[in-house]
Amino acid sequence: QVQLAESGGGLVQTGDSLRLSCATSARTFNSRTMAWFRQAPEKEREFVAAITSSGDNTYYGDSVKGRFTISRDNAKNTVYLQMSSLTPEDTAVYYCAADPSTTRILLTTNGYLELWGQGTLVTVSS
Repeated sequence: QVQLAESGGGLVQTGDSLRLSCATSARTFNSRTMAWFRQAPEKEREFVAAITSSGDNTYYGDSVKGRFTISRDNAKNTVYLQMSSLTPEDTAVYYCAADPSTTRILLTTNGYLELWGQGTLVTVSS
């Protein structure tokens, strides 16, 4: 069974940086757009960032533009989310997702993407 394995979450302070990782199989990784979403308590899931299979194109949610960077390491079959200037508003469970369609990732409202990870909790204290 294909899995997405997230790691890197934790407790940080306002202004700190943190890097999340999401690893999967080569077969999955090489042919899919990879993305990060997040869900804060009592809030809807929010798109954070995505990167195409080639790595040529990246997309960001408005709330993280300029602070977060998504990247992928094809040799390690891993996608990263480098987060900086963190604030308490960034506190959420962060989920990795994968789908063959970039459009579906960018437009999804029901979360029906091919693969989802279990999530990793990021808590930013004030």
